[in-house]
Amino acid sequence: METSDKKTVRLDKKTALFKAEHYCAYQERAQQEVRDKLYEFGLHKDEVEELISELISTNFLNEERFAQAYVSGKFNIKKWGKIKIKQALKLKKVPEKMILKALNKIDYDEYLKAILASAEKKSASITEKDPYKRRNKLITHLMSKGFENNLIMEVLKSNDLY
Repeated sequence: METSDKKTVRLDKKTALFKAEHYCAYQERAQQEVRDKLYEFGLHKDEVEELISELISTNFLNEERFAQAYVSGKFNIKKWGKIKIKQALKLKKVPEKMILKALNKIDYDEYLKAILASAEKKSASITEKDPYKRRNKLITHLMSKGFENNLIMEVLKSNDLY
C-alpha cells in the first residue's frame, strides 16, 4: 500500500467498492460525488470508472433516482425554488435532461403555494415601512430562494402582497 499527499491509504478495488456501496446505500448520491469519494480512496481514473459502472449495474448508483430525491428534498423540506435546485444539481454535474425531468415532477399548484407561504412568512418579518422598499425586500428574498421572477409577481399580485 502506498500513501498519497493527503496521507490517505490507497484502498484496493474490492475494499473501495465495498465502501462505495455503503456510501451509496446511506443516501442517494450523484455520480460525481461517488467519483470524488473513489479518488479520495487513492484509486486511478480507470479503476474509478470501472467501479462507477459496477455501482450503476448493481443499482447502488442511479443518477435519475438521485435527481428525483434531491429535487423532492430541497423543494419539500428546504422550500427551494426551481432555479436554486437546478443550479445545485448542475454543480453536482447531473445531466440537464435528468434535472428537467426531476423538476417537472414538482406540482405547479404546490409550487405556487410554496412561493405564497414563503412570501407571507417573510412579509411578516419585514419592518420596512416604505411600501416600495418593502416590496423589493420581499421580491429579493423570494428570488434568493430560487423562485422565478414571473411566478413571484403573479403570486404577489393575486394575493395582494404587491
